[in-house]
Amino acid sequence: MPVPFEALIPYGIMLVMFGATGAGMSAFRNYNNEGKRARRSLDTWDRVLMERDARLTGSLRGQRDDPKAPPGFETSSMWKVEERIL
Repeated sequence: MPVPFEALIPYGIMLVMFGATGAGMSAFRNYNNEGKRARRSLDTWDRVLMERDARLTGSLRGQRDDPKAPPGFETSSMWKVEERIL
């Protein structure tokens, strides 16, 4: 017994909407990571290096190959100043 094509229209709509959502999420992640693959299972060292890269280049995913830091980087420390308790 054949299925009427009207019964398949909702499935087609759902398939298109899931596809559009997946493509949108993929495009957003690609844009957010500057065209690079997403980083997985980051540890503390990776986060420290990402923060250093952000201070050097202004971007979490950017990297520099100069051996010398830009001017002003010597005072840009990753150590946060916190209030003394006493």
